[in-house]
Amino acid sequence: MSKKNNKKRKNSGESPGRKTISAGQIKESVLHLFRQQSGKPWSIRQMIQTLGVRDKKSKNLVSEVAFRLEDEGIISRNRDGRFVSQQMPSALVGVVDHVNSRFAYIICAELDEDVYVKTDDLEFAVDGDTVKFELSGKFHGKKHREGRVTEIVQRKKDEFVGKLQLSKRFAFVIPDNRKIHNDIFVYPEHINNATTNDKVIVKIDRWHDRTNKSPVGKVVRVLGKAGENEAEIHSIMAEFDLPFTFPEEVISESDKISESIPEKEIAARRDFRGVTTFTIDPEDAKDFDDALSIKFLENGNYEIGVHIADVTHYVKEETILEKEAYSRATSVYLVDRTVPMLPEKLSNALCSLRPNEDKLTFSAVFEMESSGKIVNEWFGRTVIHSDRRFSYEEAQAVIEAGVGDYCNELKVFNDLAKLLKNKRYKNGAINFETIEVKFKLDEQGKPLGIVPKIRKDAHKLIEEFMLLANKRVAEFVFGQKTESGRKTFVYRTHDSPNEEKLHNFTLFAKKFGHKIDLTDENLSSTLNKLIDEIEGKPEQNVLTSLAIRSMAKAKYTTAANGHFGLAFPHYSHFTSPIRRYPDMMVHRLLAHYLKGGKSVEQDKYEPMCVHSSDMEKRAADAERASIKYKQVEFMSMAADKIFDGIVAGVTEWGIYVEIIETKCEGMVRLADLNDDYYEFDEQNYRIIGRNNKRMITLGDEVKVKVTNTDIDRRTIDLEFANEK
Repeated sequence: MSKKNNKKRKNSGESPGRKTISAGQIKESVLHLFRQQSGKPWSIRQMIQTLGVRDKKSKNLVSEVAFRLEDEGIISRNRDGRFVSQQMPSALVGVVDHVNSRFAYIICAELDEDVYVKTDDLEFAVDGDTVKFELSGKFHGKKHREGRVTEIVQRKKDEFVGKLQLSKRFAFVIPDNRKIHNDIFVYPEHINNATTNDKVIVKIDRWHDRTNKSPVGKVVRVLGKAGENEAEIHSIMAEFDLPFTFPEEVISESDKISESIPEKEIAARRDFRGVTTFTIDPEDAKDFDDALSIKFLENGNYEIGVHIADVTHYVKEETILEKEAYSRATSVYLVDRTVPMLPEKLSNALCSLRPNEDKLTFSAVFEMESSGKIVNEWFGRTVIHSDRRFSYEEAQAVIEAGVGDYCNELKVFNDLAKLLKNKRYKNGAINFETIEVKFKLDEQGKPLGIVPKIRKDAHKLIEEFMLLANKRVAEFVFGQKTESGRKTFVYRTHDSPNEEKLHNFTLFAKKFGHKIDLTDENLSSTLNKLIDEIEGKPEQNVLTSLAIRSMAKAKYTTAANGHFGLAFPHYSHFTSPIRRYPDMMVHRLLAHYLKGGKSVEQDKYEPMCVHSSDMEKRAADAERASIKYKQVEFMSMAADKIFDGIVAGVTEWGIYVEIIETKCEGMVRLADLNDDYYEFDEQNYRIIGRNNKRMITLGDEVKVKVTNTDIDRRTIDLEFANEK
């Protein structure tokens, strides 16, 4: 059925000549002509005829595009009026996203849309590889140009995680990664004592080609039996190149750091040890990055201290510790363990702001009125002594009851936090809150239940003061002008959403019955109104996730741009140096500028920002994979139960359903719907039965059952509960 659907799509007239062709498609088509036949002169009429353009609007677009490309210096005109290329490259470079065994997309920075490539035209590139490719001049669907790979520029990796299948004469490793569509051949002498169904790491010796249909490799590490928690988590760590341990020299260097604080160091800092101070963290937290202090001033104002672990006091530049922290760039939080950025002695002991201990900190201190207005601020190195360690639950209980340890202080913090939050929203911040889940695990790591994380006032209190410190630090440095401009700093930026992605999101929301007016000048208030409307409804998590995906991705950069989602003109990450390397960069730069230091070289810090952003994405992907693994494992024990779900996505091969109770996502395959032949209506995000006209569309509430789970691929197969 899928093949028939594909054939129907390919023969549906979706080519450059159809009337729905856009200006962007015209531009790519024209560029393709000049790439394919570099040096050949083209008249407007020849372009129109070759491209098969027939309608008047599209013909005019061809002419407009040609003259625009001339203005940009990409092509030029001969004396006879025909256009020729100006050193037009014959091939583009991009990264393979091998989403399906039959086809892939190539992501190219030079093109507005990803390029569709059949697997047979990949020249044996695999997911993540950097390749050179050419455009074919054809279109797949409405917006994706087709192309073919001409050269593999760089392999992303040569080690893969998978399950070993052993026979008498040979073995295969079946990769866990769903985007790797070839098994890896292993000779018996290279299996490293692994046995059938072991999870292993295999290193490629020879890639596949037209002679060898499978890559050939050697098993370099055995992780354990498939299905066992330790083996599966180690598989995820290996898949995302997460380190299993710290090198011995890193541990040795951390062990040499003294635990005592010299009196000379204390004397050089502002002393907050006599000020009421406490931390609020998750119950199972071991590394306490931040603490809050409060002092009631005689003028009726409050002195609020946001105190952050002074990691850079211990981790000096050019040391082995520093290099390891930069390499990791972030701690990674998997479902049953943390892969830390710093060794335990630093993350859980020296730097952690544990109660009843003197600790070195870097602080942002604000004098605030009861209205939340800041009348004074100070930044610098400090020493603190935390009086109490609260869990979120303990702090919340005190806030709700109005009695308990530091109840007056907590009330003031909570009142101020609400004022800060309301001001953010008034200024245009967007209230994105997805529903996160946590797992109840037994001693072997088996999931006993899935519980949604509920954010209450105690969580939001901490969040608001961390946002405040991050924002004011960024604004403080940005405000320091030099003769050559602004001082180099590490910012956390978030661009405005892409108009096309935002438009697509409005279409998604419309399918759920919600209307978004993009003509409203105050976009953030429109989105916040939607978020308020869907709160508590089945589609809340799906739509919020889709909204976030339609936004630009936040990143680290030295460019002093703003943060759209938070509505801050300038923003940084200052508050979590135990687990984020960019915060360490911010601490060093802030300390340097507080001493009157000159602006540092931007060229040094921008690559560090890019690396940190890349490692942050890797960490997020690994965390999602570990959550998905536990979701699949949990749902494998629920084969006979009927669940309420909501259709979260529709594709030409299946219907994605989010199970409301567990927030797990599975797929109903179109091939399994045997009551009719179903066709995919891409434009309206739905499938339609050819004979019975039954429609299943985005946002439909459905009932489903689990038919199969695959822990290796981390997938859940579903069927509609009323289907036979």
